[in-house]
Amino acid sequence: MQQSPIDIVSASATIDSKLGAFTFNNYGSNSSMTNASNTGKTQEAYDNLQFHLHWGNGSSVGGSEHTVDGKRYPMELHIVSAKASFNGDTAQAVQNSTGLAALGFFIEEMSGNETASPASWKTLTSYLANITQKDQSVEIAAGVSLDDLLSGVDRTKYYRYLGSLTTPSCNEAVVWTVFKDSIKVSKDLIDLFSTTLHVGDSTSELMTNVFRGVQPAQPVTTQATSGSSTTCFSLVLMALCLLIRSV
Repeated sequence: MQQSPIDIVSASATIDSKLGAFTFNNYGSNSSMTNASNTGKTQEAYDNLQFHLHWGNGSSVGGSEHTVDGKRYPMELHIVSAKASFNGDTAQAVQNSTGLAALGFFIEEMSGNETASPASWKTLTSYLANITQKDQSVEIAAGVSLDDLLSGVDRTKYYRYLGSLTTPSCNEAVVWTVFKDSIKVSKDLIDLFSTTLHVGDSTSELMTNVFRGVQPAQPVTTQATSGSSTTCFSLVLMALCLLIRSV
């Protein structure tokens, strides 16, 4: 069984000299994210399909899916991709042990008393007011790029392991890359996710603790130093998918 997420024990991660830096294509585009909805060791290119978030209950209650040395972060951002050779056929991708690739980024509260920061996350969270109820959707205007959302993260430092999707049917078809640096976001913006979104209509409960629990440990590797690119991610479609199911 290779289920995700897992607790990453940093001291047990094996050095793999083949792991190097990524090539991120089109992550600087500020017009690639178009819609918001409430709802391995390879050189092959992967095309991004969507990204989504997991959270707990505000900045003080952990909601990341992966943990590191037992620490659970307030939120976790996942960028999910499929091998380019599958041409977007996810049904085919989930049947391949490395058919999908997922990038995991921890999100935690920034130090100090800053509010509405960073600007990219202020813009992104401004759309939450339009998707407070299940099945609501809103178009995202140009102005925010993935690079903006990932500001401050050293994308040459990460953990790697083979695992699964964390939502049903939890196919064991994912090459996971979990980055060591976290994205810093102000407390007020983190809190918006658990105080704005509902699991149904406006009278239903708020969406909290939307993450799957830690699964049995898997072998984890990490890079020795920054090196040549081993995986190329190209952006073909990007949607913010706010998961409402806790598995």
